[in-house]
Amino acid sequence: MWAYIIRNFLQRCVLLFIVSVMAHSIVHLAPGEPSEVDPSNPRMQPEDIKKIREAFHLNDPLYLQYYYWMRDLFTGELKSFKDSQPVLPKIWERFLNSLPLFICATLIVWTLAFPTGIHAAVRRGSAYDRGSTFIAYALISIPGFFLSYIMILWVVDTFGVPVIGMRTFGMENAHPFFQTMDRIWHLVIPSIMSALTGIAILSRYVRSQMLEVISQDYVRTARAKGLDEDTVIYHHALRNALLPFVTLFGYLLPSLIGGSVIFEYIFAWPGLGRLGYEAILSRDFPIILTINFIAAALTLAGTFLSDILYAVVDPRIRLE
Repeated sequence: MWAYIIRNFLQRCVLLFIVSVMAHSIVHLAPGEPSEVDPSNPRMQPEDIKKIREAFHLNDPLYLQYYYWMRDLFTGELKSFKDSQPVLPKIWERFLNSLPLFICATLIVWTLAFPTGIHAAVRRGSAYDRGSTFIAYALISIPGFFLSYIMILWVVDTFGVPVIGMRTFGMENAHPFFQTMDRIWHLVIPSIMSALTGIAILSRYVRSQMLEVISQDYVRTARAKGLDEDTVIYHHALRNALLPFVTLFGYLLPSLIGGSVIFEYIFAWPGLGRLGYEAILSRDFPIILTINFIAAALTLAGTFLSDILYAVVDPRIRLE
């Protein structure tokens, strides 16, 4: 067990290094440089561009630029091309903004998708099953940004309250209780809108997996033994149907990086995905590379966690 964990961990460290090298090479080989973001700026003189390139080692070979990037990243001295601010505190601030949105959306998805999918599988062919299937495919087909704009217009027109941003303008001096309630209100709408597609997709997976499990012989045997339906469904069938979702659980970690960039832009939410998109537009290499590195690390950590959870959930699996 421990030999497998150590070997798997070392393999992922090597893979992370390879991914970082490839990402660094692709970003720097792409057309355009930070000094070319606004060539029409009259204040940008050739000597200023030269100083920028020297300050950020853009004249050095790629392998030296990679070394400087990794050195500055792990020493905390990496700075943004755009505003010369430290990269890690900047990313951490946006991460803290994205975290509540991610947690709320994830809780909504996993709380609603499983009962919906299980109920549809148990009552296969019923009006509920057909209705939930229709709604799920409709939510998958309709773009999320379109529904978000409709929701914003409806909420503002019906209730006359703001839903854009993380807080209402002018609430800075209000009582802490009202500030907290205002923050929760601004969190509700984007969380629901970003969770709709996830509910539709995950509920279909749950329904499909439950239909496959409840037709197995051990489920029929449990019913033949006289067990009540809830015990058969939730104790015997659901436990075995959960195995494929262990993999999905592992991929929740990389969703922290840019999982809701579209909704962050629509609702003017200053999150991490929005920061990455703005960095791409401004060719801010340190921000782009650092976010990519963190996303790769979270992806590898998520898959590693999934492998470990498989052995915990299913005793038949042995990590040899």
